Amino acid sequence: MRHGPVIAQGDKFVFAQNLRDVAKFLGLPAPNYQPLTPAQLVRKWVLVLRTAQRFMRQVPKERMNERMIYNRDRSIQLVGHHIFRLGEAFLETTIDGAEYHKLLASIPPLDGECTTGGEIASYGETVIARLQQWWDGLDDKSCQRKVSTYYGMQPIHLLFERSTWHSAQHTRQMAVVLERFGIAPDGPFTAADLAGLPLPEGLWE
Repeated sequence: MRHGPVIAQGDKFVFAQNLRDVAKFLGLPAPNYQPLTPAQLVRKWVLVLRTAQRFMRQVPKERMNERMIYNRDRSIQLVGHHIFRLGEAFLETTIDGAEYHKLLASIPPLDGECTTGGEIASYGETVIARLQQWWDGLDDKSCQRKVSTYYGMQPIHLLFERSTWHSAQHTRQMAVVLERFGIAPDGPFTAADLAGLPLPEGLWE
């Protein structure tokens, strides 16, 4: 085991990324919620990324290197880029066969790139276009084919869902950062926007 979170019992453990795997490991009933379909997820993810683009364009350039939250050494620039990098990592896994892991989804921008919110939003435009192109050309839209991840072979559908809510969680955080700066977020999420995504209850979890 090289990455958390995990749940362990004695010398056995399971990665706590797939709730069905966790339930099976603990001898509990499978989760009762109804996942969004891949068709719903692609619309939801594009909506999330469009929202993130609007928010990033509002971040003052001089504040891009400030921390998102005081107790974690991660800048607004890195988190803003990460929101969209999650999409690239997903595509590299599903199209190119790369193993999905945390570092793949957290590759920072090259020096001198994506230094402003506008530049990050432009980077996001390329990710959205690639994501839509992948979906439009996908033959099996059930997304049941399995891909390699650091927590085992998983259906694309599961990684799709995880990547969508992961981008949404950081976009929710970016709205709070804007409010901290005294800036009203442009087009914040509604309850309907996030409905069906298994988001953490806490904003900074």
